[in-house]
Amino acid sequence: MMEYLDERFPHPPLLPVYPVARAESRLYMYRIQRDWCDLADKIIEASMADDEDTAEEVRKELRDSLVSISPIFADKPFFMSEEFTLVDCCLAPLLWRLPLLGIDIPEEQCKPLVKYMERLFERESFQISLSEAEREMRD
Repeated sequence: MMEYLDERFPHPPLLPVYPVARAESRLYMYRIQRDWCDLADKIIEASMADDEDTAEEVRKELRDSLVSISPIFADKPFFMSEEFTLVDCCLAPLLWRLPLLGIDIPEEQCKPLVKYMERLFERESFQISLSEAEREMRD
């Protein structure tokens, strides 16, 4: 869906114009979905099933994964890019929901990730996209 919108409304582009860079972006989006969004789904499923042991185990896995990747956000303002892309669009909703999932990012240990999150969340386009329920997640 997002790729369709990027093609339908090409300015500004949300995917790189060069084929190799586009392929890398698609790979990043796939990995975000497979590695992180799937874990978020497992946390929700375990919480709904009152399986707090599993939920906590998966929370730790997601938290540790985000902590370990935090340094890459020190190099560029966006995810592996100087420009805001669809990769950031995929990652922003997950990062916004971390408190709802019961995941605290250690600010001192993850300054680059925390700064990245602030950059994403401050974007006017991100703020406009939030529903009232989503806004309340962080109030």
